[in-house]
Amino acid sequence: MAAPAARSALRHRAEALAAQLPPLLVEAERVAVTVSQGVHGRRRVGQGETFWQFRQYEPGEPAQKIDWRESARSERLYVRETEWEAAESVWIWRDTSPSMDYASAKDLPTKRLRADLVALALAALLIRGGERVTLLGSGRPPAAGNAVLNRLALEIERGERSGPSLPVFEQLPRYAQIVLIGDLLEPLLEMDRLARRFAAMGVKGHLLQVLDPVEETLPFEGRVRFEGLEQEDALLLARVETVRARYEEKLRHHREGLQALTQAVGWSFAHHRTDRPPTTALLALYGALARPKKR
Repeated sequence: MAAPAARSALRHRAEALAAQLPPLLVEAERVAVTVSQGVHGRRRVGQGETFWQFRQYEPGEPAQKIDWRESARSERLYVRETEWEAAESVWIWRDTSPSMDYASAKDLPTKRLRADLVALALAALLIRGGERVTLLGSGRPPAAGNAVLNRLALEIERGERSGPSLPVFEQLPRYAQIVLIGDLLEPLLEMDRLARRFAAMGVKGHLLQVLDPVEETLPFEGRVRFEGLEQEDALLLARVETVRARYEEKLRHHREGLQALTQAVGWSFAHHRTDRPPTTALLALYGALARPKKR
């Protein structure tokens, strides 16, 4: 058993090491662990040498696919499946525009904090599965490993706080995947144009809209003054409840437009509210990334 002095020194070193970790990384790891316990890995059948599983032979399949050694152990024919070994390359982007700094209550995270958390937790899950990850626009190629996750955490926490509401288009490898996280309130035409440019290269995309609950329901009553976060003119409404139905309809139309444009290019779309657990958003993204792509 270690002496008290040795245990004390070890504790201090451990505390010092933990203090160096960005708080965002600690929280992201916690969320990633929670989700990883309830989902299957992203392994899938493909061209590779790593054994995955045996499955029963199906009539019409080539006879050379049969594993005769395994089949000899029973009265059935079995096929030996291997795992697809080519790791995915995933580019992740979060909206860093000023509008993401909004939170309607002190006990709620801002949209920026939630987007950052989901982005880093997703990176943690992907890296655990051996995938290569980077931030879109960082200029760094995708890579894997714990060191990459630590770097991503620092880049997110120390990154710009007044970036564009949509990512800048850049050339990506065919069959890459991108994840775009933000409030996605930009005009649908701009969103559609960007998605089609990426899709034309063979890139698969996933959109996650992050909104504050107030932005979905507009629960205010009476005279309210709305001030924008991106230098928009202030808006004064004498009776805000009179525009609630029209506001909700406009948001619903916008969200349906996002759904339609992503479906048109074979992408996925999900939405998330900051008053709900981040695991729900992470599950939606991870599930979309896990679906095999048509090639």
